[in-house]
Amino acid sequence: MQVVVLIILLIVGFTFIVKLTYHGLPGKIALSGVAAMFVAFSVDTAASQSKTQIASWLSSPEMMIDAAVFLTIDIAAQVAFCFLMARRLEKPLSRQLNAILETLLWFPGLLIFPTLLALLTETLFSFPGLDFETAGYLLASAVLLGFPLVAWFLKWLLPEDDIRLELLFLGSLLAAALGVAATVNGRTAAAGTNSVEWGALCAVILIFAIGCAAGMVLNKYLSDKKIKRI
Repeated sequence: MQVVVLIILLIVGFTFIVKLTYHGLPGKIALSGVAAMFVAFSVDTAASQSKTQIASWLSSPEMMIDAAVFLTIDIAAQVAFCFLMARRLEKPLSRQLNAILETLLWFPGLLIFPTLLALLTETLFSFPGLDFETAGYLLASAVLLGFPLVAWFLKWLLPEDDIRLELLFLGSLLAAALGVAATVNGRTAAAGTNSVEWGALCAVILIFAIGCAAGMVLNKYLSDKKIKRI
């Protein structure tokens, strides 16, 4: 269960950054600023948590069902954004559809905030000798500066809007599938386990990251080559 939730949180953070690539610099800074402010004001909440309490939440089917509701809202908003943006890339939208698209563009999602809270909690656990407020402000600064930089780098690697849009769409579908798995956990005939194979998980994440990076670099190279030929 913990692995599934961790992967969902990673996907939520990744799709948030992908969506930032469709913003200009002011939009990137504004949404990253909202995320950074949430981190800064959540230090006391994160400091009051414990690993035992978090593990109890993750093993609760009722909690997972409630979280699945917010995940469904996020995914519905992401999918609607993908369809409207894909349509606008082909032809101009009507005033009503364009207003809906802009609203969805500025909608950061509901689960990005639990994701940031989980990141903050893990940061506080990882640096026990560091003052909580200092650690929170450092993480808030990293979010404020890091999110726009990563979004800019991703847009540089994938300058085509349609490819990034497809990446956002596929990431949302993967989060939906994992959300179903997290919801039914403990309600099937299969025996659950709380042990985490961290080595295998890190290996899978590393392979996925290397594959994504290689694909992005190759796509960038081929795109530049085609542009030079034209």
